Amino acid sequence: MPKNSKVTQREHSSEHVTESVADLLAHEEPVDYKRSVLNVTGETWDKQKDGDEELDAENRPAWNSKLQYILAQIGYSVGLGNVWRFPYLCQKNGGGAYLVPYLVLLIIIGLPLFFLELAVGQRIRRGSIGVWNYICPRLGGIGYASCLVCFFVGLYYNVIIGWSIFYFFKSFQYPLPWSECPVVTNGSVAVVETECERSSATTYFWYRETLDISNSISESGGLNWKMTLCLLVAWSLVGLAMIKGIQSSGKVMYFSSLFPYVVLVCFLVRGLLLRGAVDGIMHMFTPKLDKMLDPQVWREAATQVFFALGLGFGGVIAFSSYNKQDNNCHFDATLVSFINFFTSVLATLVVFAVLGFKANIMNEKCVVENAEKILGYLNTNVLSHDLIPPHVNFSHLTAKDYNEMYRVIMTVKEGHFKELGLDACLLEDELNKSVQGTGLAFIAFTEAMTHFPASPFWSVMFFLMLINLGLGSMIGTMSGITTPIIDTFKVRKEIFTVGCCIFAFLVGLIFVQRSGNYFVTMFDDYSATLPLTVVVILENIAVAWIYGTKKFMQELTEMLGFRPYQFYYYTWKYVSPICMAVLMTASIIQLGVSPPGYSAWIREEAAEKFLFYPTWAMAILISLIILASLPLPLVFILRQFHLVSDGSNALSVTYKKGRMMKDISNLEDNDETRFILSKVPSETPSPMPTHRSYLGPGSNSPMEMSSAPNGRYGSGYLLASTPESEL
Repeated sequence: MPKNSKVTQREHSSEHVTESVADLLAHEEPVDYKRSVLNVTGETWDKQKDGDEELDAENRPAWNSKLQYILAQIGYSVGLGNVWRFPYLCQKNGGGAYLVPYLVLLIIIGLPLFFLELAVGQRIRRGSIGVWNYICPRLGGIGYASCLVCFFVGLYYNVIIGWSIFYFFKSFQYPLPWSECPVVTNGSVAVVETECERSSATTYFWYRETLDISNSISESGGLNWKMTLCLLVAWSLVGLAMIKGIQSSGKVMYFSSLFPYVVLVCFLVRGLLLRGAVDGIMHMFTPKLDKMLDPQVWREAATQVFFALGLGFGGVIAFSSYNKQDNNCHFDATLVSFINFFTSVLATLVVFAVLGFKANIMNEKCVVENAEKILGYLNTNVLSHDLIPPHVNFSHLTAKDYNEMYRVIMTVKEGHFKELGLDACLLEDELNKSVQGTGLAFIAFTEAMTHFPASPFWSVMFFLMLINLGLGSMIGTMSGITTPIIDTFKVRKEIFTVGCCIFAFLVGLIFVQRSGNYFVTMFDDYSATLPLTVVVILENIAVAWIYGTKKFMQELTEMLGFRPYQFYYYTWKYVSPICMAVLMTASIIQLGVSPPGYSAWIREEAAEKFLFYPTWAMAILISLIILASLPLPLVFILRQFHLVSDGSNALSVTYKKGRMMKDISNLEDNDETRFILSKVPSETPSPMPTHRSYLGPGSNSPMEMSSAPNGRYGSGYLLASTPESEL
């Protein structure tokens, strides 16, 4: 220690020591302990390593602007699920009534947990691995589990982007290639493809032209070269967006986050001008209040909230770790959460405006086909002309006139009505046909767009929107992998990103074989739901019960400049853990009740059929869940029994400009004195005053109370006590 320092001067002075360790340290100049007598760990000073650590701490990449960061979080949280999952759940679970449980659960589960992840990422400025190692080393497996889940989800999510790319390039032609069935030549006779004729043009194009799908998951069928090429393009886009970290991905977000809103607004305006759009929207938001009492509705709403915000993946933590520490992350959490909700509502309006138009088209088609049947029965005297109301004009038959005629015939011919094969042709029946996921995007929506004027333009816009929605979510998902790995293992960013994308592409080839769609379904249903629920519960417990809610709230107060509402204290400590535990239990019960299976497309029948997974596929399914959850108990056991170091016994003091981070959790009062003066206790000038000694991690020590008023940006030193010792 320098000879003119106050500690040294006090040591050689004959005066009694009346100041505490905190008082002495508060006046000291920053000292590198590894190059001074403060180094009591026996560590050798590595100049290169030390320089790298300081550079990493002080020169961590940062967002160019607050807008760029908000757009990144919005792009990550607003994904394909907002467009093709939320509208389906809304229709299935009571229309407008579904919005009530969704909003309630968004407020009591989604917003608090989203705020928690933003806060820990911004406070600790590390990826998910570093954050949970810091907060609770024994639960450090949370970060590794998040990375694995991100990898599993990224594998199949990028396949969906690949499908969208294929449709995007196919949209540059008129008429659209899925607008009519292909004609095949059978000798000298041209006939419509049987599989297409028995289903529909859009269904045929999806299953046969795009996926060339096999009849079951057991029939591999080899690689689909078109989808393989599209997957390569998709991973190339992700790699280029991620290669420079947030410097490159942040710029991509300006377009990928904003463009979908432009498309949604354009589709909404166009959709509202279509015939039947109002029917679809009215059907959508007509509340079925009895559904609100159904526990299944609340379970599905909680799951949607959970996945819509991207909780547990690590992407939220990764993005917030590049923020300044005085950033108002509470405002960010509230803003992004409700933008996500309103985006879902906007997408629902668009989807059902378009599906209302499609329902009218299909209903008119049904009326025409059945009117022709009735005319045939009239001409062959199967039906009497007296059954037809006099005002009915077959050349201009309306749905209302057909329904009136249908009821008369059904009443008169009650005994033989089924033999006539007439359909009711009710608009309500068409609107009640629930579609979600790929069925909505690649079949129902594409079919509706074939009836649009200038259909190729709208198709290009729609699939470009899907690509951007997927790309924004993929950047966040990949950040959940790259940020913690780069932070923890100090690997080269560019090399790791490229290597990760190449490896993911090679593993992802399983999804572009002819049976690949069935593997996408498997991964989507089972690889993330249960492991992520466990991860988020443990995140909540680690902060609220191990690190301490009061302590966390105090650190948030220092970081934000104001104290968060008590609402967060109670939701973090009680409400959210209980709700998440109920959700996890319900998910396990659902897995047990619903036999694992998938919808297979049977070529010969030109129809979907539910099949159970074979034994080997069940083994893969169970392995996915176990593998994603394995880091949680593994890291706990390794650190509980000290098989690997968790850093809690390391004695180190690191001085940095504007802050001090210190771990003295295992020191007694006399050890603390020796630590500061580099002498044995018997040689110290005088004993330390008992009322100023270090009180342990669970108390407010004088050091904590004497920190600078401006927190980590103040002029004094702020003690950042490590929570490892609290275990």
